[in-house]
Amino acid sequence: MRAEASLDGGSPAGGRGAASSPLLKTEGLTVRFGGLAALSGVNFELARDEVRAVIGPNGAGKSTFFNCLTGVLRPTGGRIIFNGEEITGLRPNLISQKGIARSYQITNILPNATTLENVRIAAQSRRHAWNMVSHHTAFADLNEKAQAALHSVGLLGKANELAANLSHGEQRNLEIGIALATEPQLLCLDEPTAGMSAAETNETKELIRRIAKDLTILIVEHDMEVVMELCHRITVLHYGQILAEGTPAQIQDNPRVQEVYLKT
Repeated sequence: MRAEASLDGGSPAGGRGAASSPLLKTEGLTVRFGGLAALSGVNFELARDEVRAVIGPNGAGKSTFFNCLTGVLRPTGGRIIFNGEEITGLRPNLISQKGIARSYQITNILPNATTLENVRIAAQSRRHAWNMVSHHTAFADLNEKAQAALHSVGLLGKANELAANLSHGEQRNLEIGIALATEPQLLCLDEPTAGMSAAETNETKELIRRIAKDLTILIVEHDMEVVMELCHRITVLHYGQILAEGTPAQIQDNPRVQEVYLKT
């Protein structure tokens, strides 16, 4: 289903990526659980280098949408195109190897491993046939990639700290570091500031701004302040369909979005 309101206009990035084909595209994406349509004919395009938010009320289909993109769920119908290649229904590990990484709403780390080990394992997952014996430089190379990912999220100084001992905000940012270690082209962030203090939220916003300079980012987030500050464009889901798309200002001014979600 096409968006009820297809809103074009400028963005904080001045429309980055508009001249090229979309990095990610869905065509008629549909997911049914019995008689319930969690997603119904979603047509979606994400430009390269864009920061996009997907918002909507509980039950709107946001998590289902993310789960389809990252291989956790197989769509009932429709197609997912990434970098011009169909990835519909691929397993999560294969989608990761294609260049899509994800963080989760609930912290998903190895608590009894160090921060470096958490990220190094993710870096290793990008190797199709990694063997330390036949690739004598591989371990050093993996360490280098892991350290670079930790540096990106401000955790290099805690490389040898057990993940369990990090603060909640640091654990959430470690998750982003784990995702970055897979060298993605698209980073999907599921509620990246959930449960954070105001200070941690501000730090994570700055982190996302930094990494967005070299990365396309798709965010599911309930904190509207975070969404409005970070995102170039916003897609609003409602009952599994796209209700509206536009810049933050356009979404704030959209009467239907105000009625069903923003409640202003």
